Amino acid sequence: MSSFSLVATDLDGTLLHSDDSLSPRTRLALKAVAAAGAHHVIVTGRPVATARIVFDELGYEGLAVCAQGGQIYHAGRHALVSWVELDRELIKDVLARVTGELGELQVATARTALEGAILTPQGFPWPWAPTAMEIAADGELWSEPVLKAFIHHPKLTPDQLAAAAREIAGSVVDFVNGGGMVEVLPAGLNKATGLAEVAELVGATPEQVVAFGDMPADVPMLVWAGHGVAMANAHPELLAVAGEIAPSNNEDGVATVLERLFEAEL
Repeated sequence: MSSFSLVATDLDGTLLHSDDSLSPRTRLALKAVAAAGAHHVIVTGRPVATARIVFDELGYEGLAVCAQGGQIYHAGRHALVSWVELDRELIKDVLARVTGELGELQVATARTALEGAILTPQGFPWPWAPTAMEIAADGELWSEPVLKAFIHHPKLTPDQLAAAAREIAGSVVDFVNGGGMVEVLPAGLNKATGLAEVAELVGATPEQVVAFGDMPADVPMLVWAGHGVAMANAHPELLAVAGEIAPSNNEDGVATVLERLFEAEL
């Protein structure tokens, strides 16, 4: 019998192959987790508006942590359990200061609403599939409550931009490289805070949680969990804190670990 009662997986670069598919082997491993009476929760940087498409394709009906911890979502009921807004006046002031130091930034936002879209200005270099997106003028980016902002700099890498923005803005908001883009989040909000909320709902302690990820945004979650697993394709920041390094997402690394942890049920 496994000592883990909650399996938390990041989505992109972790649970899914690079073509956004879920392999038959991983599906079987997740079925074994469920058969053992354990819970599986997806913990993703995607807001519900873009994550829902993947949930529907996977047939996922459980609780999910979306928007880097900004939304707790019940996929089976298509309902938000909780959400956290980004202070729009605060973030506009912060981004003005960052722009003053680093030069012009390109900015996009994600609405808080369940059906909310990603709002981007024309020409924004969005690095992922353009689902649930709308082109918006700068003023329209802040016209409704937002979960988070995305920022891009023409010369700095996401790691460089996140580090520089933290230096300028301090701790009033959080900047994180979520994979191809720097995300701006409410201070103190991260995947660990969202996962802790779900763990409490299902009655799991941190020691009973195994968490999988691949990017710096996953660091708090892997540190919080009883066992943190980084994929072989993970960012160096995650590899440095992981308790275990699994094969890459394209090599079914999540399934490889789950098959071992839940071998009595396979």
